[in-house]
Amino acid sequence: MNNLTLPDWAKETNCAITVCDADCKIIYMNDKSREVNAKFGNPVGHNLMDYHGERARGIIRELLASGGANCYTISKNGGKKMIYQSAWRENGRVAGLVEISMEIPDDMPHYVRG
Repeated sequence: MNNLTLPDWAKETNCAITVCDADCKIIYMNDKSREVNAKFGNPVGHNLMDYHGERARGIIRELLASGGANCYTISKNGGKKMIYQSAWRENGRVAGLVEISMEIPDDMPHYVRG
């Protein structure tokens, strides 16, 4: 696999971005992801599975196998977040997963566009 290079926009954006390779090795965390996961030290280079329970590990395995995506919201520490997890590909093959976690307001507007 080539070294992962992300443009500077990812480093300091206000959502947590975590990327792992197909072997579940964490290969990238932006500043917000490092802040949110500070209790784990520096997980880059470690196995993503080590930081998740069995239910989540099953979802991770399924996303890697199917190349799919998983999206949900959570409430945590008095705030609400949207979590988007998706396979990323290199030359058409699943090369790992990316997770984007962002804080969202309780009363977030929803628009229907046609």
